[in-house]
Amino acid sequence: MSVPVIPLIHTARRGASDFALTPAVPVVAPAELEAVARRFVSDLATDSPIDLDVATDAPLGVAIRLELAADGLDALPATGGIRADGDSHADERHGLAIAENGIRVWGATPEAVHRGLTTLRQLITAHAGDGVAQLPALEAVDAPRFAWRGLSLDVARTFHDVETVRRVIDMCSLYKLNVLHLHLTDDQGWRLEVPEWPSLTEVGARGAFGDRQGGFYTRADVASLVDYAADRFVTIVPEIDMPGHTAAVFASYPELAPENPLTIESIPGFDLSIGTLDPDRELTWTFVNDVVRSAVEQFRQSAYVHLGGDEAFGMADEAHAAFVDRAISVIKDHGKLALGWQEIARAGIGAGDVVQYWMEPNESADGFESDALKAMVPEAFLPMLLETLAKSVHDVPTALDKGATLLVSPTSRLYFDRPHLAESADPAQEETRARVGLPVYPPASLRDGVEWDPIDETPVVDSDDRIGGVEAAVWCETVTSRDDLEFLLLPRLAGAGEKAWAARNTTEWASYSARLAGQAGAWDRRGWNWFRSSEVAWPAPAVAQAQ
Repeated sequence: MSVPVIPLIHTARRGASDFALTPAVPVVAPAELEAVARRFVSDLATDSPIDLDVATDAPLGVAIRLELAADGLDALPATGGIRADGDSHADERHGLAIAENGIRVWGATPEAVHRGLTTLRQLITAHAGDGVAQLPALEAVDAPRFAWRGLSLDVARTFHDVETVRRVIDMCSLYKLNVLHLHLTDDQGWRLEVPEWPSLTEVGARGAFGDRQGGFYTRADVASLVDYAADRFVTIVPEIDMPGHTAAVFASYPELAPENPLTIESIPGFDLSIGTLDPDRELTWTFVNDVVRSAVEQFRQSAYVHLGGDEAFGMADEAHAAFVDRAISVIKDHGKLALGWQEIARAGIGAGDVVQYWMEPNESADGFESDALKAMVPEAFLPMLLETLAKSVHDVPTALDKGATLLVSPTSRLYFDRPHLAESADPAQEETRARVGLPVYPPASLRDGVEWDPIDETPVVDSDDRIGGVEAAVWCETVTSRDDLEFLLLPRLAGAGEKAWAARNTTEWASYSARLAGQAGAWDRRGWNWFRSSEVAWPAPAVAQAQ
């Protein structure tokens, strides 16, 4: 049975009699599910014209009933991978039953019920009209393929305010993504308060990419975002990029900088920084310890701290490995687990460490001869960059040999700063399509984003056992505003949810594109700026309700 929701449901069967949902139907929830019920009602009222009420006194009659229960869920396949919050008791299996006498949503945990209600919310939105949603009779049970389903958001090159990040969290929640990985530091800016190092925000936070306005998140801002995400069962994972990508650090504290850091303008607005933190200086480790402690204190729900570890241009392999090893020790000393980009595989990682795979061998090889790459990179710097790319082909096998877990983020499928390939169905969007997206990447279609599988795209992996999860990424060199960001994220983010949640090789483009078209009404009502790809037969736009 085809159900107009994303991600694809594991098992769904058509029932006998449909159900007409009106605002008179209450949502009945026990006390332990009341918060989940109220979140559902609020989100549904934003996404659709259906406005429901929550009841906790279990009235008789037709209702949407929420239950903590696990009946009928044991046959679902086990979820693989790792949790960003480290919750070993997590269980997202859930069921949804729609019949003429009402609706039942159940799961073993409040999070599981929330996932089931997310399916119901999409279903209601797809069938709503004139205050009534005619819902198909349905019996469904569902569970995710991977426990880590994420999006990495670059807030360093373009600073995105708290409200924008909240909007992104809402997008993640809608497609059952449960991790928002914040890339908080880079050459262009520093976005996190560290009390012992105030110049990081007084100086390092001023900048952004090009002439964009900088900024940072206060401790209160972070607390509000962490709570907002937790209400939607999303964990925010902080990334402090080191030992490279540290120009903002060096601008704030020159005593941490190498003697001759070098910044090269490759083309106007695109800068490459050469200079890394020195693992042989004890001041470096005072800095790293203070920064990690601050990140751990603020992002309390995350079991991980992401240390970056990528693109340490000009750093000797031995020095890079020594830095990564000690940084991982610092993270573990603060009671957290370590996560880093795939280059950390070249250090002494092991079981419990997570390596984020992003540089695909085929794409890296193509990049060696890419005219776009050569146009962006100064001739003197090109050999250094090509050396880094050449080393990347060994990272995944090395990580697996060392017992690490992989987080899968292949550039060709999950880097959303790639230009859109198809034309827009709205000619007014063509200027944005031509401007937004890194030109070094070949453009990608929406279909490219769902016709693949994490196993097939990951070197030497032949089962889910070594994959911790799936994570998309959006980098913001070409993103100048919230509208640009959302233009790159949607509709692509729905596809990331599909690949991280749905069973292997179950996505068919014809079915997926039809399900995707049904999402547009919610996007319009929320005022999200999305790319109207000509690949999909979109409905007429709805009136935006939220900004």
